[in-house]
Amino acid sequence: MLVRFTCEAHREVLLFGDIAQALLAMMGHSGATPGALAADKVRPALARLQKALAAEDAPTAPATDQADSEAEDDPPEPIPLTTRALP
Repeated sequence: MLVRFTCEAHREVLLFGDIAQALLAMMGHSGATPGALAADKVRPALARLQKALAAEDAPTAPATDQADSEAEDDPPEPIPLTTRALP
């Protein structure tokens, strides 16, 4: 499932459903799609999202050697929510 985010001030943004629902939950939204945020709820939702993403962005494991990361058998690293939430 794809979730489309639209507003008059920005281009349309499409996200996979599981990622979109995770970000919506971080904003304090029910996560139900379709749905909407009222204009007066956008700033508080953005503040909650930024706070949750900052907690999510905490460092995990130390970086590996570049030779190890270039091995063909290694799966690609997952894209962090902070990157997906950028738009």
